[in-house]
Amino acid sequence: MIWPLFLAAAVSSTPVATSPSAHELLAGANHAVRANRLDQATLMLSRAVAAGASGPELDRTLAGLAYASGNYAEALARYEALMKTAPADRSLLAPAGISALKVGNVERASALLSLTTSSPGAGWRSWNALGVVADLKADWARADMCYDRASKLAPNAVGPVNNRGWSLLLRGKWQEAIGYFERAVALEPKSRRAANNLELAKAALAAELPHREAAESETAWAARLNDAGVAAAIIGDRRRATAAFTQALEVSGTWYSRAANNLELLGSR
Repeated sequence: MIWPLFLAAAVSSTPVATSPSAHELLAGANHAVRANRLDQATLMLSRAVAAGASGPELDRTLAGLAYASGNYAEALARYEALMKTAPADRSLLAPAGISALKVGNVERASALLSLTTSSPGAGWRSWNALGVVADLKADWARADMCYDRASKLAPNAVGPVNNRGWSLLLRGKWQEAIGYFERAVALEPKSRRAANNLELAKAALAAELPHREAAESETAWAARLNDAGVAAAIIGDRRRATAAFTQALEVSGTWYSRAANNLELLGSR
């Protein structure tokens, strides 16, 4: 009779596994978002909702997932709703400001990012985005200051360096822009954006249009031609701008509308 009693005691002392709570699932989803494991985050969110998750904790996680997924319109709407009860929360202000910039709401982005960077501790992404806002307003002194702050906070981040180069390009300072684009390529050799910008600046100085690269798609080449047209227009080279936009039209139907619009704008100047 001893063995049955022993077995019974052993079975009764085994801990029973419990399902994670809604709070634990949301915490796991937030961690997955930060690690860019977005499919996992989506799955954990659905489980959290099934477990009864609701309220601001859920809303923050949903906003973070939308932001990380590049769904900036949704992210902005969710952050705006959260800021009604937490208007000075920087963890909301920063991604909301960047989301506003991504969807083209420059004035809202300017307000949110200015508020974010007005107190100590603002991250480099906020300063970098505010630099883009300054560029869009042709406020070059503020743009320089913002990119300087961003680079100081994140010396190895390619974004502020590349954007500083583009800012100089917008001012027609091609030679200076090349230096920043070269540094951006050195920081992130696989960045097509930095490489394309470097080629664009060099082409502008060389007074020639970009050549098609080996294995480059028509769409990618047309995009670079369109950018070259914009760059040429900035420095007043109408002939080269017209040639670039026209060639972009011929290369890819995907870029037809944008290049056509740029040609029309060029003709109206």
